[in-house]
Amino acid sequence: MKGWGRWFRNAARGLLILWSVAALVPLGIWSFARGWRFPDVVPRTLTLDAWRFALSDSSGVLGSLWISIVISAMVTALALIIGLPAGRVLGLYRFRGKTMVEAAVLAPLILPGNVIALGLHGVFLRLGLTNSVAGVVLVHLVPTLPYMILVMAGVFARYDPAHEQQARSLGATALQTLWHVTLPAILPGILVGSLFTFLISWSQFVLTLMIGGGRVTTLPLLLYGFATAGRNDLTGAIAIIYILPGILAVLATVRHVSGRSAAIAHAGRA
Repeated sequence: MKGWGRWFRNAARGLLILWSVAALVPLGIWSFARGWRFPDVVPRTLTLDAWRFALSDSSGVLGSLWISIVISAMVTALALIIGLPAGRVLGLYRFRGKTMVEAAVLAPLILPGNVIALGLHGVFLRLGLTNSVAGVVLVHLVPTLPYMILVMAGVFARYDPAHEQQARSLGATALQTLWHVTLPAILPGILVGSLFTFLISWSQFVLTLMIGGGRVTTLPLLLYGFATAGRNDLTGAIAIIYILPGILAVLATVRHVSGRSAAIAHAGRA
């Protein structure tokens, strides 16, 4: 039975990888194609022109890539700073009005993005935050912060604060307890919440366009411009560049979380 279970797991994993890679194949072909017309199965002419342009300074792709990374990283850091204590409160404590607080946390996930963008645009305009990276970072917290809070609330719901009390009774300071007891215990949740936050911020288009006003050009905005212009070769190259950071983030998170889970399971058996 164990052999069959391992076989099914490997088969499911292989199908998942195949499904993910299959979506990238047409983009990869388009990025090297100089025209690809029906009924040709593959392009007649392959070229590196799209990649040369995409990686050149004149295309703006590398600049937009850097801006996207900076914005997503800043959003993730801010979401963690806010979501960690908020998730601890929601996960560990019961208090009057908790249901209303949880509903307020979920509200940005229920409302359409266009409604949120239109509602916040006037507020950000009065505060002078439009057409700026700071404004884009703050508006990205609206759809990302609920994920961080909900993930951390789920982690703390299964967390035993008695370990912190034991560490303090043995003479550990509050900072030492946080660093050596709390953070190692909740690190998988931090990684998962950070992954969700980074990927959601990375893919934002409407909020970035509304608050950034076209002056903060992230990679999704640049990709949309080339796609609507009908440049399929450039769209394919930029799309692959756009997808790669997310894939790397997912692989790094899954590997780290899986490694920690295996280590914990081994320690438990020992």
